[in-house]
Amino acid sequence: CHHCKSRSASAPADTSKIHYEKFWLYRHCSSVQQRDRQAQKAGQLFSGLLAMNVVFLGSAFLSSAIFNPVAISLADVWILLSILKALCLCWIIYYMLGTSRQPHAVLHRDSHAGPIWIRGSVLLFGSCSILLNVFHIGYSTILINCKSRVEIVFPSIAILFICTQAYFLWHHSKDCIQVQHNFTRCGLMLAIATNLLLWLLAVTNDTLHMEIQSQLREVDQRLAGKAPFSHPHLCNETALCMCPDTAICKVFQKGYILLYPFNTEYCLVCCSMLYVMWKNVGRRISHDHVPHTKPKFRLQGVVFGPLLGTAAVIVGICVFMIYQIQITGLVPSRQALVMYYSYYIVLLPLMTLSAVIGTIIHALEKKELDTLKNPTRSLDVILLMGAALGQIGMSYFSIVAIVASDPRDLLNSIILSYSVLVIFQNITQNVFIIDGLHREQEQTPPGKEEDIKDNQNHEAHDQRRVSVLELGQEIRKASLSYIHSYSHLSWKRRVLREISFFLVLCNIILWIMHTFGAHPAFENGLERSFYGYSTWFAIVNFGLPLGVFYRMHSVGGLLEVYVTA
Repeated sequence: CHHCKSRSASAPADTSKIHYEKFWLYRHCSSVQQRDRQAQKAGQLFSGLLAMNVVFLGSAFLSSAIFNPVAISLADVWILLSILKALCLCWIIYYMLGTSRQPHAVLHRDSHAGPIWIRGSVLLFGSCSILLNVFHIGYSTILINCKSRVEIVFPSIAILFICTQAYFLWHHSKDCIQVQHNFTRCGLMLAIATNLLLWLLAVTNDTLHMEIQSQLREVDQRLAGKAPFSHPHLCNETALCMCPDTAICKVFQKGYILLYPFNTEYCLVCCSMLYVMWKNVGRRISHDHVPHTKPKFRLQGVVFGPLLGTAAVIVGICVFMIYQIQITGLVPSRQALVMYYSYYIVLLPLMTLSAVIGTIIHALEKKELDTLKNPTRSLDVILLMGAALGQIGMSYFSIVAIVASDPRDLLNSIILSYSVLVIFQNITQNVFIIDGLHREQEQTPPGKEEDIKDNQNHEAHDQRRVSVLELGQEIRKASLSYIHSYSHLSWKRRVLREISFFLVLCNIILWIMHTFGAHPAFENGLERSFYGYSTWFAIVNFGLPLGVFYRMHSVGGLLEVYVTA
């Protein structure tokens, strides 16, 4: 009995000791959910450190190739990037054939990630990047006597990398992978770091700068009242490796220079999609967060936005074509630059005013803010704010150069007005888009939604029986139905849709003009002569791709604002 008492007295002490050890072990991980969260943060930290080290290593190689090309050549940088591409290809193939096919690997898919417009842009920019590398291979093959053989091997590896990565992003950008978390995060971060280094190489590649400057010198020599712009280093280098007087070599050279911005856009878009995939690794989406009705794009409730936007697109295409013809002619005139900037001076205030009105309407609305965790939306906001810095930064550099030189000149005063308007337009548009993205989607009342579906089914049934004689009557019915749906929208939703659609078309034409060769920041010569060629080219080559990416990304955000209005 005494033994039993002593045994029972010692039992609580042992239990207390075990309880204390468990409490000490799990005081930071008191539940399974919290342990998963800690593991997720640790995996993100480790993969982020991996990407940071890769980016720093590549940046060191690039900097050495710029400041000490004897010790580290551009070929060495290409070899490093080829090794990184090969590692990314191995991981992507393993993910598609192994990781994603495991049982319960992809239980959830993020409906907000990888929308069709951004996947389509990956295919578009990827196709242009492939064509760019084909031109690069052809150009280097013709000049094989003065070009390194690495310049043929490197684009070949790039074509394989672009094709594989585009296929991977098209099919797996929505995955919320539930197995091999750490390995997948490291693979995604390695791909992000590789694309960032490719973009950095595109910004700092001095060989392309020489090619473009040789063409800008020709434009300078043809411009009235401007002295030829010379660069001793350029003359020495290009004299050793001049394109022969053949049509095929000129085509390769022109195509290589024209398609170069698409490669930088491809790298930026891929980085954004890979980052969303990285955030979605191990993410579990509850059924409450999955939208029951996916918003669809319908051209209803808009009249003036498409009309004004179409007018802006048509005028912009005409201005773009006239500008391209005049600026590349035998005797380019300053009137082409004046006309180009004048179009912007008319369009940008309209876009700014529209964004301000839309923001005011958002403030007047009584919609609740959508506070659910959404990695895609958070990334959209970061990208909008970050990409806008490209055009805003270039505008401030232009303002300083103009004010310090001759602001009373006609062309300089127009460029000054353009730079100020760009800053205001970017800021107001960002506020309008970000405010609209955080608004909850307005749902159609159940009864009205059923009426709309019944009307659509009835119209579809009637369309099957339509004949040639009834075609005019059916068009009249469709027009009346469109006007009926337009009149039933509240004035706030109607104005928001008009503004969103107008801004979509405006950003599309600005994207087209920037992407397909209208680069007045190169041709006007003001900032180039003020800052020096190398400095200004680095600024423009950094800001211009961000500006193009901003216009493209704004289109996606504005379409989402339009759909949810």
